[in-house]
Amino acid sequence: MEEAASQTRKIVHIDMDAFYASVEQRDNPELRGKPVAVGGSGVRGVVAAASYEARTFGVRSAMPGARARRLCPALIFAPPRFDVYRAVSRQIRAIFAQFTDVIQPLSLDEAYLDVTCNKQGIISATRIAEEIRRLIRLETGLTASAGVSYNKLIAKLASDQNKPDGLCVIRPDQGAAFVATLPVRRFHGIGPVTAAKMQKLGLETGQDLRECPLPFLRQHFGSMADYYYGAARGIDNRPVRAREAAKSISVEDTFGTDFTDRADLHRELDAIVERLWPRIEASRMRGRTVTLKVKFADFAIITRSRSLASAVDRPALLAEIGRTLLDGELPLRMGARLLGLGVHNLESADASAEAPLAQLALAI
Repeated sequence: MEEAASQTRKIVHIDMDAFYASVEQRDNPELRGKPVAVGGSGVRGVVAAASYEARTFGVRSAMPGARARRLCPALIFAPPRFDVYRAVSRQIRAIFAQFTDVIQPLSLDEAYLDVTCNKQGIISATRIAEEIRRLIRLETGLTASAGVSYNKLIAKLASDQNKPDGLCVIRPDQGAAFVATLPVRRFHGIGPVTAAKMQKLGLETGQDLRECPLPFLRQHFGSMADYYYGAARGIDNRPVRAREAAKSISVEDTFGTDFTDRADLHRELDAIVERLWPRIEASRMRGRTVTLKVKFADFAIITRSRSLASAVDRPALLAEIGRTLLDGELPLRMGARLLGLGVHNLESADASAEAPLAQLALAI
């Protein structure tokens, strides 16, 4: 990156390798080299993270534990220890802070760093990424992958190129060619639904996206069209935002079969809570408002919310509120094709820990 023009940003994206599972393997030698899943193996259990040994069998995060077990009968389930993961994450962020204060965490194990003007006066962003990875291994015993580039989009794509324990550098004159070869589903901001829509339009790669006129993209993707148009050309002007706070945390699930039965809906809602709560824990935030989303077979959507006197502090309470909101809509007017659950009005978990027990109160 040292040849880049002086006005060009130097962005590093650091992504820990199979973070939760790697911590478990580090702390328990008996798990090393074996397929490990962090999460629950029961009927309602969900994989929060999978080791690379487990991923070779197709085990992935957010996968139901029962399915993961079928894919890999030798899979070892480890219960999550979020207090340990948070402690390790603090170690890692302290390493980041040796080089820059412009740090935007995305989760416990992932962050953007703007090192254009860094504390140590190092010209090369590549050298900074190498030093960060060295210090992480030295101080935590874990490995991290890094992407180095001139914007956030490409730095994040690059960090995934040579995983695990890899480094990828994409210079400004290489960006457009780099994104042209990648599947659009890997682009930040293109989720499964949008990727499926793009596929129907014949847009499989960055090159396909680049060949689309901007009016065509605006017709099909509305306000996101300009971002996609730039991304296909290696352009992303979003700055790294230090300590950017999330406004809400939520999880949605689209079903292969529309559900109307209360027991089926409760089962699916409980599975969503299993996925949502680890995200809440990892964020170190708590929410006082719980919102249920239901999308019907005709694609109509309703949302229902309930606010509390203080933040939701345990998954059982979150599940209870979600089921209560859902029961208030039963019987459904038609089958539900999607359920979603989220928490809003976020505050620091440390601040909410001293709050009184939550009291249910209907949202206005």
